[in-house]
Amino acid sequence: MDRRDFVESCAVGAAALSGVLARTAWAADARPRAYARTLLVDEQGQPVKASRLRAQVNYVFHYPFEATPVFLLDLGKAAPPTTLATQDKQIYEWPGGVGARRSVVAFSAICAHQLVYPTKELSFISFRKGPAANPQTPSQGNDLIHCCADHSQYDPARGAQVLRGPAEQPLCAVLLEHDARSDQLTATGTLGGELFEAFFKKYEMKLSLEMGPGVRQAAAGRSTVRELERFCRNPIRC
Repeated sequence: MDRRDFVESCAVGAAALSGVLARTAWAADARPRAYARTLLVDEQGQPVKASRLRAQVNYVFHYPFEATPVFLLDLGKAAPPTTLATQDKQIYEWPGGVGARRSVVAFSAICAHQLVYPTKELSFISFRKGPAANPQTPSQGNDLIHCCADHSQYDPARGAQVLRGPAEQPLCAVLLEHDARSDQLTATGTLGGELFEAFFKKYEMKLSLEMGPGVRQAAAGRSTVRELERFCRNPIRC
């Protein structure tokens, strides 16, 4: 192979790799992904009971990594299965809510547009009971997950489907297993558009300063559930 052919070959390979990485970042594969089974527990370390979650209250836990937050919600109504698609047009079937009333759902709290997420100091994204408050960005319905950074709105009763952009895909769903006998909840995996690689690429330095070198450590065994108001000092309303 002469020098020109070698350079062209490298360029083609780099372009192909770039395309693969871009697709990976935005979840080209929407099939369910199994992660470590993780029991949801309260701040005293006791298993969370699905029936004791307060309806339409925003809870937060971390899964499938110690640094990746998740919204846990009891919507107060059944959430039926829904057909959805990622930004890359990969179709998937969200199974709906769990629990006695099939009203308990969980979604990654990483916005699908700019990767905004709730921190201990500040949160621009959260579940809002009722309509959004900002008249400049009217709500597309009630009881939505709203991101104040870009005003994307997601419907948690329909698999976190996007109702208002600029987000182009639903929030990644976290799969929950409900034990009817014990009423306990266990996170088992994810479904839909994972953004974890893009999230770590954007925030790894910040997360390392906050958490140390193990920011990609997988959540395993147990994950603590807190109300957003207890987890975050300044939830932003818009």
